[in-house]
Amino acid sequence: MANNLLEGKRGIISGALDENSIAWKVALKAKEQGASFVLTNAPIALRMGAINKLAEQCNAEIIPADATSVEDIENLFSKSTEVLGGKLDFVLHSIGMSPNVRKGKDYGDLNYDWMLKSMDISAISFHKMMAVAEKQDAMNEWGSILALSYIAAQRTFPDYSDMAQAKAMLESIARSYGERFARLKNVRVNTISQSPTMTTAGSGVGGFDVFMDYADKMSPLGNASADACADYCVSMFSDLTRMVTMQNLMHDGGFSSSGITERLVEQLKK
Repeated sequence: MANNLLEGKRGIISGALDENSIAWKVALKAKEQGASFVLTNAPIALRMGAINKLAEQCNAEIIPADATSVEDIENLFSKSTEVLGGKLDFVLHSIGMSPNVRKGKDYGDLNYDWMLKSMDISAISFHKMMAVAEKQDAMNEWGSILALSYIAAQRTFPDYSDMAQAKAMLESIARSYGERFARLKNVRVNTISQSPTMTTAGSGVGGFDVFMDYADKMSPLGNASADACADYCVSMFSDLTRMVTMQNLMHDGGFSSSGITERLVEQLKK
């Protein structure tokens, strides 16, 4: 339901690859709530995805940027403030990729160069974005910066591999830069730890469909959908959550607080 939560707000949304992407759904919800924004992704992802369709729906400009390149990020922020006509109120970091996971490397036999790439793409890029935003003074007071995380930062899940370390680093960066940005400009920085979600990236993890079913049965409310996550992101961009910062916010239907549920017990009895 549109109630103009983001009326007049400007932002950057990264990581929208296709209609299954959480970032795609965030863009649609943000537009519905009155925001204006630019879309960004790596040049190779833009060639693979259908982002032009989203840009047309949202009347948004696309600015290609490799999230590991400081030069690209500098161009992204400077062009975004120019295109949107002012400083930013929100930024969504929805970026994550592990070459080790994509190529099926066993956790005991990781390619360490690839592991460093996982960290750079999935976590350090978040620091780079905020450092550029700070240096360019691109954020408005009381702005909101979000990144999408996963509970593997705290718990072990088979086949998630070095992405678990990347997400742990991502959450740590959010806390450290959150303290800095709050002190400098009242900008809040948080991560949202989302339920397993059948996105293009998520479905690349081995046994993902089985785990999604398990998580759904372990969550009293069931798995949180991508649409619900988009609603949560919009609420975090809004003025209703001004005092929330440096948090890893669980958006998982109760999974993270459940020991076991009746639904799972019933399944295990069969």
